[in-house]
Amino acid sequence: MALDGYLALILHAHLPFVRHPEYPEFLEEDWLFEAITETYLPLLEVYERLWDDGIDFRISMTLSPPLMAMLNDGLLQERYAARLSSLIALASKECLRHKNDPHLLYLAGFYLELLERRRAQYEGIYGRDLTGAFRKFIERGRLEALTCGATHGFLPLMQDYPESVKAQVEVAARYHEDCFGRRPTGIWLPECAYFPGLDKTLRDAGLRYFVGESHAVEFAVPRPKAGVFAPIYTPSGVAVFARDQLSSAQVWSSKLGYPGDPVYREFYRDIGYDAPLDYIRRWIQPNGLRKNTGIKYHRVTGPTDTKQLYEPWAAKERAAFHATHFTDSRRWQLHDLHRDLGRPALVVAPFDAELFGHWWFEGPIWIEHVLRQVSCDHPTYGLTTPIEYLTDHPTQQVAQPPMSTWGELGFAKVWLNTENDWIYPHLHAIAERMTELAERFTDPSDLERRALKQAARELLLAQSSDWPFILTKQTSVDYAVKRLKDHIVRFNRLYEQLTGFGVQPEMLEAIELRDTIFPDIDYTIWRR
Repeated sequence: MALDGYLALILHAHLPFVRHPEYPEFLEEDWLFEAITETYLPLLEVYERLWDDGIDFRISMTLSPPLMAMLNDGLLQERYAARLSSLIALASKECLRHKNDPHLLYLAGFYLELLERRRAQYEGIYGRDLTGAFRKFIERGRLEALTCGATHGFLPLMQDYPESVKAQVEVAARYHEDCFGRRPTGIWLPECAYFPGLDKTLRDAGLRYFVGESHAVEFAVPRPKAGVFAPIYTPSGVAVFARDQLSSAQVWSSKLGYPGDPVYREFYRDIGYDAPLDYIRRWIQPNGLRKNTGIKYHRVTGPTDTKQLYEPWAAKERAAFHATHFTDSRRWQLHDLHRDLGRPALVVAPFDAELFGHWWFEGPIWIEHVLRQVSCDHPTYGLTTPIEYLTDHPTQQVAQPPMSTWGELGFAKVWLNTENDWIYPHLHAIAERMTELAERFTDPSDLERRALKQAARELLLAQSSDWPFILTKQTSVDYAVKRLKDHIVRFNRLYEQLTGFGVQPEMLEAIELRDTIFPDIDYTIWRR
């Protein structure tokens, strides 16, 4: 029987590079630790179960270079293992604290078992090597891994500095190959941000497609006949896969999306804030400021501050129900699209990976049911990945996408506004200087080569789109400002030493020990 179409589920796993060996512990490193516990290990657990059950599933996933660099870092691995052990001790203590309350005792035991399972995964099954764990499913043909910008740099705001655009793409592709043994074929553009001409840079890096926002295809010229329900080729031959708004809204919408269901776990209630200060002091910040522990006892309940206690089994059943709703909706959607288009349609459903498990605790359960149901219960459509789809359907319409992003209003407003516009003159200046250094030093000494490589790292880290995003959202503003200024200052000091009075080995070594991303970076990429 001919299929009505395909579903491509794409997860974007990315975090900014945060590593602070100069402190015994650092708050922003928790971004990584929480994501490992609540998103990456649960997703791997889902993939393992599906494989063990013989399910022929397909899923695509960006594993950004900064994220992989942190997952591969020995210091952060050690700190995460220590954090897990500390949380297991807290969960054990919670079992004693709630011994006279059956429901809270049950929930404390639920977290104790969960955390012990995560430690067994991390330490025992994977030996702390999560990159290797994902690589196993890539090699099995179940997971298609995409790359991203080297440090998630916002590429449209670099287009006057093509060497920096090229470096963001090429450094990412090389690091992906280092980690997975193969060059990537696709890229999730940072912030899904495209500008006309970028596709040529992607093509030159060997990339065959990128993931874009809906209007990257909807407003392409000429208008694509299949809308977002088939990829298009740019004039340079790189394909664009665009988000389907309907399927995304069922998950993302704050009012209609599944994660807002009353039975799901409430993200914003955590014992790091609820427990007595003296009791919880060991597990919060050294200065006494509270933070999340990941142990949360309440459910969404509704638009009220009076939250009811969480029921894990009820939430698990609701996730299965919502997965059925989602897969049935895709069946009817693809049936209608096939009828209207006269060809099998493609629904692309891209999401931030951290939504699943971290923000929406039951999200990995939902993903597992979606993959199982489409693979086993829906004969009219199937799962696919972008490269598999292009291989099976190589003929597509050619059109020119417009500049586009997936941020507010669909363009660069989030990354260029009055909260963050001050950073770009500095970023542009050091981008120019990096090209100057790359072209000037054709035969550097060993010390100069180290300094050139470190200057390249500092530039890339300063270019991360996470910093202007944080400034716009006014979340961890002080940290983002400090990171920006630190990387810009370090770059300029290295530039002044390379072009003036000579490289200072002590200062260089101190910076190298801190900003360790991309150990084999090639500074000559920045040459014109």
